[in-house]
Amino acid sequence: MDLNHYRFRSRWVLPAAPDAVYQVLEDVPGYPLWWREVREVVRTSETEGLLRFRSLLPYDLRVTARLRRQDPAARLLEAALDGDLVGSLVWRVGAACGGARVDFDQEVRVTSRTMRLLAIPGRPLFRANHALMMRSGRAGLVRLLAGAKPV
Repeated sequence: MDLNHYRFRSRWVLPAAPDAVYQVLEDVPGYPLWWREVREVVRTSETEGLLRFRSLLPYDLRVTARLRRQDPAARLLEAALDGDLVGSLVWRVGAACGGARVDFDQEVRVTSRTMRLLAIPGRPLFRANHALMMRSGRAGLVRLLAGAKPV
């Protein structure tokens, strides 16, 4: 078992139209406006950007995200990640009863020296930290889609 490998899956059911949800998710530079753990997004090209994020643990992660696939008709976004996390993530948006279903899949390997050194004792904390970040992202997205101030 590789203690520096993580696979995260989240599903959000949201009271909003799938197309509206997809439009927010494809606007990555706008994430800090509604997702408090995404501290900074700097676009470096049409298909690439630098992201800095932090959840409950007092540690920033920095990644370069490169868009691999953007399919509005299928409501699918896929990106390759490099930096403190190396791997990929996928957003899929579909219809659900009364709204949208968002599936998030991320498979990464940690390259951050600090996180690698803490792989054994920190693994449960890192997983919990990710879960908190995803819960907060869902709440911020719901607020944004409802027209309320997101963060």
